[in-house]
Amino acid sequence: MSAPIADRGPALPAGARAYRRIGPFGADDIPAGLLRRHDLKEGAWGLLTVLAGSIRFRWDDEEGGSRVLKAGDTVLIPPCVPHHLEREGAVTIEIDFCAHSAPEAA
Repeated sequence: MSAPIADRGPALPAGARAYRRIGPFGADDIPAGLLRRHDLKEGAWGLLTVLAGSIRFRWDDEEGGSRVLKAGDTVLIPPCVPHHLEREGAVTIEIDFCAHSAPEAA
């Protein structure tokens, strides 16, 4: 796997580990919450990987911007930075949630 695309900081800390994976989701199965503005809690990073097809990833912070992610791309999503996904056709994605140590259950 190539290095994740990292458009925003902070970077994934050394020693961070995945503590949860969701997906894979096809275009029709993507949870509605991922398609509207949301962010990750403090201390949690996301690694969104496109397994097939493509999807638009949009930053909803002051910098804004978006990029189309294609099969094989992984984007690093830092904590507390608002974002959402926009479907653009057939796609399969999965998301790994990472932290320096697994966050406590809410």
